[in-house]
Amino acid sequence: MAGFNLTPSDPSTFILIGIPGMEADHIWISIPFSMFYIICLLGNFTLLFTVGKEQSLHKPMYLLLCMLALTDITTSTFIVPKALLIFWFNLNSISVGSCLTQMFFLHAVSIMHSAILVTMAIDRYIAICNPLRYTTFLTNERIAKLGLVGLIRAVLFILPLPLLLIRLPLCANRIISHTYCDHMAVAKISCGDITINRTYGLVMAGVVMGFDLTIIALSYSLIIRAVLRINSKEAHHKALNTCTAHICVMMLAYPIGFFSTLVHRFGHDFAPQVHIILFNVYFIIPPMLNPIIYGVKNKELRDKVGKYTCIMCLPWATYLKPA
Repeated sequence: MAGFNLTPSDPSTFILIGIPGMEADHIWISIPFSMFYIICLLGNFTLLFTVGKEQSLHKPMYLLLCMLALTDITTSTFIVPKALLIFWFNLNSISVGSCLTQMFFLHAVSIMHSAILVTMAIDRYIAICNPLRYTTFLTNERIAKLGLVGLIRAVLFILPLPLLLIRLPLCANRIISHTYCDHMAVAKISCGDITINRTYGLVMAGVVMGFDLTIIALSYSLIIRAVLRINSKEAHHKALNTCTAHICVMMLAYPIGFFSTLVHRFGHDFAPQVHIILFNVYFIIPPMLNPIIYGVKNKELRDKVGKYTCIMCLPWATYLKPA
């Protein structure tokens, strides 16, 4: 048995087989994969471009949206291109180093994504419950520092995962039944005891999601209490409407992620296709929908996106106009 040797001369590779049992349908599955990825890139880069160009959007809330867009682009880019290479050309080999790198960044960015959602909940709490202190308490600099704290937290939580995998002996069977390198999927093909890997992964997911969801629940309980004290129904609607987009994004992220984690570790009766499809849905669908949700629900952002879309389309309209 060989170990997880990550030296450049090591020829060790893994084989990602995509979605087992559905190899014949890979070409058809690649169609929604590629469409969702294109929409994801288009939506998130449009958001980043609009916020970057428009001075009036240089506010904490939009800085958080840019952070969310960057995590969405990163997660989908680590998943979809490799999956499409598997589906289209059967290029399913991946080096051990690349596999562990993909696994590290995917999980780290997922924790970073959760930290951003927590910061957004705090942002909404201060905007609704302490509006007079909003501009002084939540500045762009403070949001950037909170983002850095979230990044450090993600790295510290995820760094043990590749270290735990490196210690495991590698068997002759290097076939991973997945479209990407997930921590437990890689651990399961080793010949060693993966109890520590399984326990740490589950505890880490529980601690991160438990802490983040507690802060979010606390923020929204205080928001609801503050809103109920308002006598005006119009003010009720306006206050709650500012939270709708954030709630929709959370409902996309947490339930799918939590269910996928449970199925992957305890759902032995589920078909492997269900595991893989759930995880791909978790990493592809929310990043595609997030900019659409915020674009629909946020009038200021929607108007600015429309403005820059018209500016970019105007030269083409002039060029195509008949003489």
